Amino acid sequence: MNRYRLVHTTEFVYDGPVSESYNEVRLRPMHDERQSCLSFRLTTTPGSRGTAYRDAYGNWVHQFNVLSEHRHLKVEAESVVLAHDAVGAPVSPEQPEAHRKAHSATLAEFDSRSAQLDEEYYDFVAPTAFVPQLAALKEIIETAEKACDGTVAGFVQAASDLIHERFQYVKGATHVHSSIEDSLSIGAGVCQDFAHVLLGVVRMRGIPGRYVSGYLVPGGADALDARQEEVIGGQASHAWTEVLIPDTGWMGFDPTLGGPVGIRHVRLAYGRDYGDVAPVRGVYKGYAGQHLSVDVCVRPAIDDAGREQISKTGVGPPGPATIPERPQQPAQQQQ
Repeated sequence: MNRYRLVHTTEFVYDGPVSESYNEVRLRPMHDERQSCLSFRLTTTPGSRGTAYRDAYGNWVHQFNVLSEHRHLKVEAESVVLAHDAVGAPVSPEQPEAHRKAHSATLAEFDSRSAQLDEEYYDFVAPTAFVPQLAALKEIIETAEKACDGTVAGFVQAASDLIHERFQYVKGATHVHSSIEDSLSIGAGVCQDFAHVLLGVVRMRGIPGRYVSGYLVPGGADALDARQEEVIGGQASHAWTEVLIPDTGWMGFDPTLGGPVGIRHVRLAYGRDYGDVAPVRGVYKGYAGQHLSVDVCVRPAIDDAGREQISKTGVGPPGPATIPERPQQPAQQQQ
């Protein structure tokens, strides 16, 4: 079944009273030819009224403020998503023409058009704070070029495979603000880091690449990779990379899983790196410290009776109001 219910809950508990909390979230799933967002609801406790807009990359951004004094903030996003045909799966003669075309675009052909693409997709080629251009990436580029079939998609898949094989998945090895320099130095990280490393590789090769924030819907308990997905955060926020394939479009690669991006990858937002797509960010006024917890639930959206499963979430009433402005903890490092 390709219809999923997603519930993403973020809670901040403060050591004392805070006020004037200003927040923005990127938690509404994409709605396009690859997936349909059938419903979306955002609720907060204490209650708030929000606004929504699309950012420069087409992501939905919801903003809300809690001005009154409070000691606890809960943000809950509920969505129902219908996933369409997988994109980026291995190519076979039976697959659509677009997939075969993607694997026929050669690196040599790409290089002949790179100047034009650099200008058109500058944001997705230029280095960023999370994805600087480092000499250490050159060896991965050279090895991937030798191992691939000479196509753009083949090169990116070879690079993704190298990252999957060489880097160890270690929760807590890096932090939410880590750049690829940290992962390269210790040979470890989480999905956020591996997506950034792959972005560094493709961008240094001149190929436009973008960071994708989303979820990985867990496979069945009997699936061969179920245990691996449980270890790498298959039931939490996930991140991967998409690259531009000439005359085809954007194609996804998941260096954390080591496999293709498919129908179980649910996309929330695109950006140059994690900094553009953090699920929840904000500031508040007060002297209190904070404790953050995040819970993500992903499951089929239809019960045994064929009914859609969307539960109601209560919203607490607002209360009265108080001094330095402090950043909200980043919602989480994508696992």
